[in-house]
Amino acid sequence: MFVTCKHLSRREALKGLGVTIALPFLDAMAPAGRALSATDRKTRLICVEMVHGSAGSTAIGARKNLWAPAAVGGDFDLGPTSLRSLAPFHDHLTIVSNTDCSSAEPFTASEIGGDHFRSSAVFLTQAHPKQTQAADVQAGISLDQLYAQRFGQTTPIPSMRLCIEKGDQGGGCGYGYSCAYTDTISWASATRPLPMVRDPRVVFDTLFGVLRLDETPEARREQLARDRSILDWVQSSVARLMTRLGPGDRARLSDYLDNVREIERRIRAVEVFSSSGEVRERPEAPPGVPDSFSAHVKVMFDLQVLALAADVTRVFAFKLGRDNSNRAYPESGFNGPFHPTSHHSGKEAKILDFATLNAYHVSMIPYVLDKLKNTPDGDGNLLDHTLLLYGSAMGDSNLHNHKRVPFFMAGHAGGALRGGVHLKAPNGTPLANVMLSVLHKLGVDDIANFGDSEGTFAL
Repeated sequence: MFVTCKHLSRREALKGLGVTIALPFLDAMAPAGRALSATDRKTRLICVEMVHGSAGSTAIGARKNLWAPAAVGGDFDLGPTSLRSLAPFHDHLTIVSNTDCSSAEPFTASEIGGDHFRSSAVFLTQAHPKQTQAADVQAGISLDQLYAQRFGQTTPIPSMRLCIEKGDQGGGCGYGYSCAYTDTISWASATRPLPMVRDPRVVFDTLFGVLRLDETPEARREQLARDRSILDWVQSSVARLMTRLGPGDRARLSDYLDNVREIERRIRAVEVFSSSGEVRERPEAPPGVPDSFSAHVKVMFDLQVLALAADVTRVFAFKLGRDNSNRAYPESGFNGPFHPTSHHSGKEAKILDFATLNAYHVSMIPYVLDKLKNTPDGDGNLLDHTLLLYGSAMGDSNLHNHKRVPFFMAGHAGGALRGGVHLKAPNGTPLANVMLSVLHKLGVDDIANFGDSEGTFAL
């Protein structure tokens, strides 16, 4: 693509009173007369964790291919697996099966039984957490933060961390482990766990620089009654910018702003319901959190796509569940509570119920992949230039083991991954090997080890 119109800065933004809206990549942002290249963009990274492992990590599940497909290579069938909803994105998938998270195993007798309380801390760090309920927590720097420290420092927000379940409980959570290990998957250093945000309103306001000085419930209800869209505050800025853009860029900007307005409308609708006095399924949740799991996940993914398109940040860590959660997912077609269902006693019928929940959780991912694929970005789309990884540090939750852990990746990572392949690792391969190779593919190629890695893994 060659661009000949007046050049716009990549950091051009729409500004109004208390509001700053970053822009998606427009043709006018490419230097005039030069083709776009890989140096004009950086790979975006989304790291998604779902707790409690998978039915496919059991002996029965492995035989029935309840997680990974039977065939290795490119000619695989997702039909029997919990990944079947990803079939339309076959060519974007890199499935890596049969890896272990040994750092989540108990190292001492006192750690036996505490698997649920340390697994999340292991997922992106591949490091063994120190058993403590005090402030002296210790694990390792996480993959998302290694990438953010290298490639996120030129964006307004180096990284963002989101979650669906309640966290930030403080103190001890069980078996001598701090709740810090359970509440986050993102670590800025071995001793610095980073908080995660559950409320879509907080994410929205953070992305668009919205200043809200008074957040009492009474003030919030009054604000909801009179609030206008944030776009109303930048109308003059939009009008001025439109005069500087070509037809294609004007259409792209209009679509982007329409998405901003629609997401804002959905968040506000949830807040209005939460403030109405109607009974909520989750009364403890912030007012912007929908009762529906899928609605909550989707609005969080929509916010991520907006942020990645506008290069507000390039890095997200997204925690879909919390260990020991008894949440039910009626939209899955099975209404059993999550944690008890994961303790299936090795009975096939119960393992299949657990697989139903696994499939439902994975079915959230095609939503964001479709959004990324349909968002233009330079000479391609966001899915071309994004790497999404999904997994858990738990294997068979019933046994509290960390073998054959569920893991896959989606997206081409700016050409670093070709996709369309299932790779089965040799028995005993650390997931850390895969993550080390992922870091190398992403450009963090000057580190020789990550967590308990024993080498790299050919991707």
